[in-house]
Amino acid sequence: MPETNRDPCAIIVMGVSGCGKSSIGLKISDALGMQFVEGDQLHPASNVEKMSKGIPLTDDDRMPWLDLIGETMKASLDREQGVIVSCSALKRTYRDRLRKAVNGKLFFVYLSGSKELLTKRMGERKGHFMPMSLLESQLATLEVPTGEPGVVTVDIDDTIEGIAEAALRDLKSLGVA
Repeated sequence: MPETNRDPCAIIVMGVSGCGKSSIGLKISDALGMQFVEGDQLHPASNVEKMSKGIPLTDDDRMPWLDLIGETMKASLDREQGVIVSCSALKRTYRDRLRKAVNGKLFFVYLSGSKELLTKRMGERKGHFMPMSLLESQLATLEVPTGEPGVVTVDIDDTIEGIAEAALRDLKSLGVA
């Protein structure tokens, strides 16, 4: 379903490591005919190195990365193309910074799951730079986006298809999908 009958928007698929941001982002992008950007690929090498060593990122580490994500989304919207980005967006200040980058044309799909399920999923991943040891840090940093504008929350205790369908249904209720 191409994105021809609505104003272009940006969607961030967010949550802690292991929640399925990339898999769900790709499914949503396929369904909506929008470009998908893997936010992890926008991290500077220094961030990837820190995380690979099990060192949590600080706000100072994250801000240039968030700004690059904001610039990437804005460039797509300036071309009148919607975009979906995977990004942890753990704190309200991060989400507000991203909203400001695109003048509010931003929606979030928050992927929510139990620590046990997240741990299991992280243990099943192959070749990802983020070690399981950083899950605690991310959970401690996470400010759940309940009540924020333009946010849908989807439980990840389902198949990838089921999670994506729930996200699309809830985005539709916001007038997005």
